Amino acid sequence: MIVLVPLLLTMLVGLIAPAPALAITAPELRGQRSLKDLQPDMHGRDLKQQEFLKAQMVGFDLSDTDLRGAVFNTTDLSEANLRGADLEDAVAFATRFDNADLSGAVLRNAMLMNSKFAGAVIDGADFSDAVLDLPQQKALCKRASGTNPRTGVETRESLACR
Repeated sequence: MIVLVPLLLTMLVGLIAPAPALAITAPELRGQRSLKDLQPDMHGRDLKQQEFLKAQMVGFDLSDTDLRGAVFNTTDLSEANLRGADLEDAVAFATRFDNADLSGAVLRNAMLMNSKFAGAVIDGADFSDAVLDLPQQKALCKRASGTNPRTGVETRESLACR
């Protein structure tokens, strides 16, 4: 009986006291916190599964960076150096890659909806199984060349160019 009294009291307090409220941070706030760590030279860093939300990364050096599973949402990567970057399984929604250097980058299984690649250098990039808007795919096919140095896949083949 003596052992049961504290147990019963604990159970009753649990029923009377309200549970603590839990909050989920809005994506925009999570993105603002992560922006503090951004630097123009991020060459070779491990940024797997990081979130870049509404980030201004124009001209950033992300060459040879591990960005597997990263999320870019309305991020500006114009003129960024993504040479040799690993963007496998990345999500880039409404992201600007205008005039970016994607030479030798791996974008396998990447979700690239509503993203723009005007003037992007894609020599040797691997877009195998990536999801692109049809007009972007056609535009990329017009300038696709080379073979990815890591995967051995030709850029034109990875874009399913005709």
